[in-house]
Parts: sequence; C-alpha cells; structure tokens
Amino acid sequence: MGLLRIQNLMSNELAKRTFITRPPEPPYEFLLNDPTNSIFVGITKLFSIPFTWSYASLTNPHISVVGITGSGKSFFVKTFLTRASYVWNTNAIIIDWAGEYISWVRQSGGKVVSFSKGDYMNIMDLSGMKPIDRTKQVMNSLEILTDIGEYPEQRRLTEEAVEQAYVNAGFVLSMIPPPDSEAPTLKDVVSLLEEKQTDGTYAYPAELENAIYRLRQFSREGEDYFANKSTIDVGKLASSGLVDLDLSSLPDERFRALAALFILQTLKEKMRMEKWSPSAGLRTIVTLDEAWKVASDERSDAVTIIREGRKYSFGLIVASQNPTDINEAIFSNVGTTIMLRIRFERFMQYLQGSLNFSDFIRSEITKLGVGQAAVDMSFNTSVKFPNVFLLESVVGELPLDTYTITLTEILQPAEMSDPNVKKEYSFDRITLNSRLVENGLNSDSILGIFKKIGDQSRVIDIKQLVSMMSAEGVARDATVSFLRNIGISDTLISRIFTYQR
Repeated sequence: MGLLRIQNLMSNELAKRTFITRPPEPPYEFLLNDPTNSIFVGITKLFSIPFTWSYASLTNPHISVVGITGSGKSFFVKTFLTRASYVWNTNAIIIDWAGEYISWVRQSGGKVVSFSKGDYMNIMDLSGMKPIDRTKQVMNSLEILTDIGEYPEQRRLTEEAVEQAYVNAGFVLSMIPPPDSEAPTLKDVVSLLEEKQTDGTYAYPAELENAIYRLRQFSREGEDYFANKSTIDVGKLASSGLVDLDLSSLPDERFRALAALFILQTLKEKMRMEKWSPSAGLRTIVTLDEAWKVASDERSDAVTIIREGRKYSFGLIVASQNPTDINEAIFSNVGTTIMLRIRFERFMQYLQGSLNFSDFIRSEITKLGVGQAAVDMSFNTSVKFPNVFLLESVVGELPLDTYTITLTEILQPAEMSDPNVKKEYSFDRITLNSRLVENGLNSDSILGIFKKIGDQSRVIDIKQLVSMMSAEGVARDATVSFLRNIGISDTLISRIFTYQR
C-alpha cells in the first residue's frame, strides 16, 4: 500500500512537469520537411532538430513576428524572404514604414520605390474592380484613418462625390471597366464637393466644408501622393521579385497608413483575380512592418488576406515590436507566430492570452537572447503535442554587401531614357576594393572611401565619389584609370571632371 502511494505521488509530480512527460517541441516529422520545398529557419533548443518551415501542414502560410528592437525581427524577415526566393522563386513586397529595408533590398538586387522621388499612387485606381466596390474601399480607408464614421452626413457627401467622379469619368458603377481605363483622382472628388459648395444650394454648409477639409489633407500640392495619376503599378510590383515600398519619406502616420491600406486592397484584388495555383510554394509574400494603424484594425485588408491568402498562394508577414499593435484576429488566424525577446509584462500577457501557451514557455521567452525565439504553429489537423516550441537561434542568410555607384546626376535626359545607357554600377566590397587597389589607391584612402559610402547606405553618386577620392589625396590620373576600369566612357569621364570645377 505504501509503495503504491509513493508511485502515485511520483506520477502526479511528473505529470506537472509537462516538459518531461510531453516535451514542449513537436516531433521531428513536423519540424524537418523536404528541404527542396521548405525554408530552413534554425535549430530547436530542446532536441537540436533543424526546423524547416513549410505551410503544407499548417492552417495557412501567414506569419506574425514580434520582438523588441534588436531582438532579430528584421533579420528573420530578411532571411525568410531570401530563402523563399531561392526555394519557390517567391516575389516579395515589403511595405516599409521606416525605410529599414532599403539598403538590404538594394544589396539583394531588388527594387526600391520611394515617394520622395515623385512617385504617385492614385487610391481611386480600379485594378480590375467595379467602381462601386472601390468606392467602398476608399470609404473604408477614410473610416480607419479619420473620424468620418462619426459624421454620417459628411460620410454620405464624400461617398456620393467619389461615385460621381467615376460616373463623370465614363465608368458604370456596377461594371468592371476595360483594363486600360483611366480612373479619376481624389482631386476630382474635392472639385465636385467644391462645386456643390459654390452653388450655395446645399442645406448644411458646415458639413460640406468639413467633408472638403478632410479630403484636402491628402490632396494639397506637395502632399498629393495619392491624389494624382499613378506612376506606380502596385499590381505589377506583386510579380517583380523583391520590392521595397519605402513609406518613410511620407509626411506622417496617416499618409503611411493610407499607402499601406491602398496597397493591401490592390494586392487583395490581384490575389482574388489570379485564383488558386497548383504549383508548390508561395507566389507572393507581403511584409507589413511596424504598420500599427493598419495591423491593429480588423477592418484592414491585412485581416482579409490572412483569412483568404492560402487558397491563392499569397502569404502575409506582419512584424512589430509591440504585439498589441497586431489585432487579435491576425494572431488567431496566422499559421505561424515567431516570438523573439519581449520586454514588457503587458505584452507577454497579450501574447499568452492570444496564443494560449504555457507558463513554462512564457518564462523561457523572457530569457531569450538575440536571435532566439519561441515559435507557435497552427497545424491543420488535431495534434497531441504542444504547438509552441523554442528555437536556439534563427540561422540567418544575408547577401554580400553591395556598393552602388550611380550616374544619374551626370546623364542628360536623352541618355536617361535610353535603355542602352548604363545608369549605375554595382560591386560587392571585395571586387570594389580590388578595383581601387589596382588603380593605385592606398589602404587608408580605401578605408575612408568605404566608410563614407557606408554612411549613405552603400549608394553614392559618381560626382560625389570623385570628389571623395580627390579629398583622400587620390591623383587625377589614378581616378581616371579607376573610372575607365569599371567601364565608364571617356565622354562621361570628361563630363564628371567638368562638374568638379
């Protein structure tokens, strides 16, 4: 009897230790997938199993990433996108709130789109939609970003003006237009409201004035990024490899959020139009980084893409240092959550409440170092093991640093439009260093040049580079030899030195 009692006590005690009776790590067959059809992320902490990510056994391909600054959040995103491109030839669009990914995208050979260079996105572009449906999306964006939802009459006036702008441009509200149809702009909507204000027949002039003022915020000269004809085709960018949509130069959070909402709306419609593809992997991954105004609102199309993306081979990565910036609807629907180091107790409380992990995992998350993570995976079948496990580290993969020399400041307009004229030269550090050494530059001069170029995200104009070489004491003959060596013609070299006078 005494022996039986001791056995019961021991069994009860062991049962409390879930990490012994049921290790907090999925079996290897759920972690180690076909390497030709999955993405290597890192090594698990408990049993040192290589973790290769595949959404084949998950509810969907979407990922949320949370962690304080410096914990390895953007490192994980860059690694994941790089390997997705290798494995599946996946396109990636980064909605870059703070310009954090610009340098990396350039190093990776991707495309950077920045509004500081005169690029525009017309938020009334239809992208294959019926005008009546785009009108609803425009109004939805305004409700998320402004207080228009609190003023029904102003909302009605604005919605009617948006619809009328489409009608005036020759569209039928309930019909999908021809592909090349040119949509009206937000400025056209403002003009319609101003006309109503001028004729003096409207009974509530204060309501009308406030409706106009609200739209003018996004259509003033110099801040009309979304009220002009588009120079950026968001739909095409979704199949253009690696693309960084840099929002950092926009005036404030409202403009950034409006850009993000429009991009997500357009990508959602493109996703639906292309329908499901039987091919393996993901066609496009959209990364939404630190977009709190967009990720926190359940009306955002981020939530729609989360709910529908799997059947269209679209993935969404939502990243933030503040977990409460990500709506619970996202946490409850993503297939994978990567939790790096979390500092504040309220953030931990929110994560544990959203993902329902154990106190043991919670305690481990507070001890994580840089690059270490807890991973939550939502499997598409019922499993008898914990969904959350620990990674010893995210094993990264980043490209060699690339240094780019641009010629745009010395090229003439006709040369800029000529596809046969080279606009820039890119080198990895080793190659550029060799070219400088070959042309007689000493090590101190080379180090100085690399430091100054590095301070500019490794992109430099040719005129500035030549001035820099001169300041480092490089003789003119050595500079000319270097320029010829990298492929610049004597005509352009002569023009460069003309600018130096």
